Amino acid sequence: MKIAFHGAAQTVTGSKHLLTLANGKKYLLDCGMFQGMGKDTDSLNRNWGFEPREVEHLILSHAHIDHSGLIPKFVKDGFDGKVFCTPATKDLAGALLDDSAGIQENEAKYENKRRAQEGLPYVKPLYDSQDALAAMDHFVEVEYDAWFTIDENIEVKYTDAGHIIGSAAVHLRIHENGKVKRLTFSGDVGRYRDVILKSPAEFDQAEIIIIESTYGDKLHDHSQTTPDQLLQWIEKACLQKKGKLIIPAFSVGRTQEILYALNQLEIENRLPSLDYFVDSPLSVDATEIVKRYPQYFNKQIQKILLSDKDPFGFKGLKFVKTVDESKMLNYRNGPLVIISASGMADAGRVKHHISNNIESSRNTILFTGYCEPHSLGGKLMDGRKEVNIYGILHEVNAEIGSVRSMSAHGDYDDLCQFLACQNPKEVAQLFVVHGEYEVQQEFKKRLLKKRIYRCCNSGNA
Repeated sequence: MKIAFHGAAQTVTGSKHLLTLANGKKYLLDCGMFQGMGKDTDSLNRNWGFEPREVEHLILSHAHIDHSGLIPKFVKDGFDGKVFCTPATKDLAGALLDDSAGIQENEAKYENKRRAQEGLPYVKPLYDSQDALAAMDHFVEVEYDAWFTIDENIEVKYTDAGHIIGSAAVHLRIHENGKVKRLTFSGDVGRYRDVILKSPAEFDQAEIIIIESTYGDKLHDHSQTTPDQLLQWIEKACLQKKGKLIIPAFSVGRTQEILYALNQLEIENRLPSLDYFVDSPLSVDATEIVKRYPQYFNKQIQKILLSDKDPFGFKGLKFVKTVDESKMLNYRNGPLVIISASGMADAGRVKHHISNNIESSRNTILFTGYCEPHSLGGKLMDGRKEVNIYGILHEVNAEIGSVRSMSAHGDYDDLCQFLACQNPKEVAQLFVVHGEYEVQQEFKKRLLKKRIYRCCNSGNA
């Protein structure tokens, strides 16, 4: 068996890992879109590095776009197999892929207006809404914690990864040359003290492990709770400066965590009386999907649900769906809070909000998770004094802040705990993926220092 890494290799986006068996059959783990890679993003997403029609099946870990976002293009370009995932992942992927198609169509329309004026050739989106809808016909639901036979070569079992609703670590039994190889792909590993979801589950012994390393060199800050940190920023940005607090947030996972934290502040009678807008149709839809799967919530939320039927709702919360409603927020001088996608601020409505508010020192932009260095969010967090948004250069006068306690990715302690159920002597190879190169090296050193695993970059298994 060979393993080829076609994304999330020395970067935190574009997850795609191709397994090629001795009999020539190919299987793909995840089919993620590259995001925030600057001028290289489009070419990375348009060129596979392998032939989609040669892949038997796709095994999907979870619905985030950097893991699922190229599935419609995959089908469009010839893939005719099945996409295996958990039920919640299928629901979320349907919403996320449709939203991604809409964003691409709108951005292509905007870009082509400019190109028409300059006499340049038109651009096409990677896929459209019809492509996204057609791709959903390939999805097959697989429940957690039970082995499922894909074909004569592969059995799969999903265990809860605790990252977002429906997220899973993928475990494979690979039948090859009369033997069975056991491979585990972590997907994205959640945190063992997540405020909403259950902790990542233990899993059966594997011989080959592919593990993410997004925060493989960091420990998350547990000294302050998320509600306390959000309250500090609301008080500073809205009550003291009388401005807007704009929070870029991924529609799945991060938005719900923010809403839950604000709900906690209301329960404690500490939430300032303001208007709080969730300006993202996808975030609205995703929140409703998350509510449909309370069985994946941890014990704390289960108790809260006994007295609070909606742990993601509170006084002052308003959901914005239409474009006109979104545009009207530009005419509000504040104070108010806008929670909008995407989390890296590289697409979606939040990019427009930042464009319209970044030059005023009254306003604040608060990031709540990882931003790829080339993304708009990455540039702002890096301290850039000027940024280009939609072809216009903006001075950065708004305050830029971050809340580090909210990551849905485990830190190096969480990742080590995830691996703790394994006997290192039975792990032949461990591949570190989904991390910046320097982070991967630090995580590798940590594992080698513990003398528990041999770490690999890529190659044959």
